[in-house]
Amino acid sequence: MKNVMLLTGAGQIGMAIARRMGAGMKIFVGDKKLENAQAVAETMNQAGFDATAVETDLSSRESIRKLIAQGQKQGEIKMLINAAGVSPSQAPVEAILKVDLYGTAVLLEEVGRVIAPGGVGVTISSQSGWRMPALTARQDALLATAPVEELLKLDFLRPENIRDTLHAYQLAKRCNEKRVMAQAVEWGKRGARLNAIAPGIIVTPLALDEFNGPRGDFYKNMFAKCPAGRPGTADEVANVAELMMSDKGAFITGSTFLMDGGATASYFYGPLNPDHPE
Repeated sequence: MKNVMLLTGAGQIGMAIARRMGAGMKIFVGDKKLENAQAVAETMNQAGFDATAVETDLSSRESIRKLIAQGQKQGEIKMLINAAGVSPSQAPVEAILKVDLYGTAVLLEEVGRVIAPGGVGVTISSQSGWRMPALTARQDALLATAPVEELLKLDFLRPENIRDTLHAYQLAKRCNEKRVMAQAVEWGKRGARLNAIAPGIIVTPLALDEFNGPRGDFYKNMFAKCPAGRPGTADEVANVAELMMSDKGAFITGSTFLMDGGATASYFYGPLNPDHPE
């Protein structure tokens, strides 16, 4: 029996974190597209890891439970890396809410019921949620603690109250971070930790879709005018995840680490602010 890592989302960020943290573990790679999970598992296996692909639909509680059950057959679940999701250019409002918001909430809840003592999880959020205006204290509390099956019934999450796919994505990511805070309390009862990372523009196939999509100029302008002056890499996200998931991060739980090259800072107080004098 081995310690088990669950990786949801067969993308560059998730794989970079899994490669950093997964040596000696049994790794289950879950993705809605089995061929994507298989490609990541094959790449990792060829690099000396022990990875198995599993078809997993983050928007389905049953599918998430099946992934967890497969992991439990191999050993204790010690690590969760949730890098699954869809972007504003990839999906309609309803899909973004179902996958990014509801699905992440289900995953954190279900894994939190079985995570081993000393276990740790990280979920990938986004800088995007940091640019949305503040919600009310009650709305924040509902995002954090409402029963998962009630989340999509909340008035402010109904499609008619959401402007567009970007607004849906921002709400989803705000919910992810609030959910991490509340679930970290539950995970703590099992001696486990849970955090989030909110990356800015990271060069991945998903980001390239955005660069070439209808909002491409917006994204290119964003990294050109952020203090770093460039997009980030998946390995830089893995650097932060390694801190959070290793013993060096033993006092970090319920937190979100914003790593966006300063784009959010520039959005509020620099050249990305439309009211900023040139």
